[in-house]
Amino acid sequence: MRSPASRCFHVLLGLLVAAPVLAGDVHVAVAANFTAPMKLIAADFEKETGHKAVLAFGATGKFYAQITNGAPFDVFLAADDATPKKLEQEGAAVSGSRFTYATGKLALWSARPGLVDAQGEVLKNGGFSKLAIAAPKIAPYGAAAVETLTRLGLMAALQPKLVTGESIGQAFSFVSTGNAELGFVALSQVLEGGKIKSGSAWIVPEGLHSPIRQDAVLLVKGKHSPAVQQFIDFLKTDKAKAVIRAYGYQAQP
Repeated sequence: MRSPASRCFHVLLGLLVAAPVLAGDVHVAVAANFTAPMKLIAADFEKETGHKAVLAFGATGKFYAQITNGAPFDVFLAADDATPKKLEQEGAAVSGSRFTYATGKLALWSARPGLVDAQGEVLKNGGFSKLAIAAPKIAPYGAAAVETLTRLGLMAALQPKLVTGESIGQAFSFVSTGNAELGFVALSQVLEGGKIKSGSAWIVPEGLHSPIRQDAVLLVKGKHSPAVQQFIDFLKTDKAKAVIRAYGYQAQP
């Protein structure tokens, strides 16, 4: 027969074994173009693991500045591959943790049906007064837009019409609210169910700009957290990749 002390020990042991693993928060800085798919991935992540991804969306360049100044993020999903690499080199991110989670596509979009033709000839023909882009120095999609206009030989002619947002999210907002008739946005922002959800768009051929490889990286603050590692692992699952592809991105095999 067990002693009272023995019974107490076994009860406590049983409680410890049965106790659920404590859920944790994962603080994630996310490039603005990846807003819609990230919200879905974060919801799936929470359902499957119990951990919560706390998301912040914005321009890659602004996040770089915040992270190097001590912003408390665990993971960074950038809109390019250069910024995460730089953070690794500077010691703000864990060396060897960087990987490409998506390759983005650029689109010329208008909220007005019929304004943007399937070949993007509207850029040459005119008929608009404002063209929105993201700030090319801090937003990779903005840099891709400038590269596209330059390769088309239209940069000088259209420079006076450019309206610049600090992120691709703000560039999209300029167009969706009518403050600019059209603009260069991320395809993911205007795609739903594999189709353009409203207005009119031209998907920019990949040969007109450098590949928009979007890398994720583990930041130093999150390197010892099991919840953070589970989040990174979840980004690489087939379930997450299916969401990424549904929004017009290429996902790594």
